[in-house]
Amino acid sequence: MKIYTKKGDSGDTSLFGGQRVSKSNERIRAYGTVDELNSFVGLAASYELSDTGTALLKKVQELLFVLGADLATPPTSKTRINRISEEDVDFLEDAIDDMEKELDPLKNFILPGGSQPGATLHVSRTICRRAERAAVACQQTDEISDLTIKFLNRLSDFLFVIARFENKHAGSREESWKPEKQ
Repeated sequence: MKIYTKKGDSGDTSLFGGQRVSKSNERIRAYGTVDELNSFVGLAASYELSDTGTALLKKVQELLFVLGADLATPPTSKTRINRISEEDVDFLEDAIDDMEKELDPLKNFILPGGSQPGATLHVSRTICRRAERAAVACQQTDEISDLTIKFLNRLSDFLFVIARFENKHAGSREESWKPEKQ
């Protein structure tokens, strides 16, 4: 199978199910940002992580493929795919709750950074927020699955917590943001 098809040379692409749309379409922007997010999560996973972090990020990457397919397939499409489910949101919430048991409660904002995996997970969180904004914009013009935005919202919380979790496991101290007094 050739990797190039030349079908997108005119600036359009196919959704699952065959419908052709512009590459500037909000749906394409949304799942393209999810693809970028998955790549950054993969970058974070390439570093030395806790066993928990390794397992969680592998599962998240698999769910991001499901999410990308979900966004690429209008809910009314006859194409049958796996979609993000309430159980996937529950998985993120359970993981957050489990990791937070090992973390000190936050009393201030923290500066994003720390260890390489922690800093990369903070970048992933910001990309996740952009993916969420893209999904919301898409929802204003197209029909998307109801759980995509909820999943992305919870995923950004998860990425924040796992960044803290991995920084703690790497022995990297969190720096609180202390605004200068006016």
